[in-house]
Amino acid sequence: MTSPNPAGERKFILDACCSGRMMWFNKKHPNATYIDIRKKAKGIIKERKNFSVEPDIVMDFRKTTFKDKSFKLIAWDPPHLFNLGKTSMMRKKFGCLDPNNWQSDLRAGFIELWRILDDYGVLIFKWNIQQILIAKVLRLFPERPLFGHTTGSKSQTRWMTFMKIPNAKTENLFNLNNLKEVKGE
Repeated sequence: MTSPNPAGERKFILDACCSGRMMWFNKKHPNATYIDIRKKAKGIIKERKNFSVEPDIVMDFRKTTFKDKSFKLIAWDPPHLFNLGKTSMMRKKFGCLDPNNWQSDLRAGFIELWRILDDYGVLIFKWNIQQILIAKVLRLFPERPLFGHTTGSKSQTRWMTFMKIPNAKTENLFNLNNLKEVKGE
């Protein structure tokens, strides 16, 4: 099952926090629906005049209006930081976590995205550990990733891959204590 986009076309990929679509090679991929909680026109960042946040649908990843099992692939790159100035470039570009509710917001987001992910679908989760370690975030989620990878100039970005395997027993497949951040490496 796929989810119709606003124009009525069939889509099976979701970017759940699209921001400026910076990770996309094709920023208008024909099979993707782009959502974000905000919409910002070009010019919001003085140093990057062409930057904009233009989702197909303004929508909160914590509570979408999509039907169950609507997408085969979901890319989720939520805000990673909560300690940002109101006018900072990072906040304008990526948004900001609520310092009082970030745990419940991320947990609700994962549960909602898992609901709209089709069986055998893939959820790609991107996180930066500058302020919150990945182990703290993964403990919020009821499912465990299959695998992940570290990237970035300072090796602070983590990519995690989840697959919705029906009736899978995931509790013993991934030990959070094996993450380098937990061991202090």
